[in-house]
Amino acid sequence: MAAQQKAKRPNVFKRLGSFFVKSWSELKKVTWPTFKTVLKNLGIVLLITLVFGVIILIADMLFANLFITLPGAGHRWVWPWNS
Repeated sequence: MAAQQKAKRPNVFKRLGSFFVKSWSELKKVTWPTFKTVLKNLGIVLLITLVFGVIILIADMLFANLFITLPGAGHRWVWPWNS
């Protein structure tokens, strides 16, 4: 009796097909950005990446030059191009 009351699941191919149909209908509802918006956001990301890269470069140079002033270290400034 318990087996008869148990709801039978559709096979894996029907479930997979249903998944793709539902996914496609959801993708139709998405508002995609325009090319202009994508370029603007790309520019913002590149600018922020550049700014943080420069900040990290400056901090690295300052810490490297701070550590060479410790006793027993060399006495020349450390620059990224003369490693």
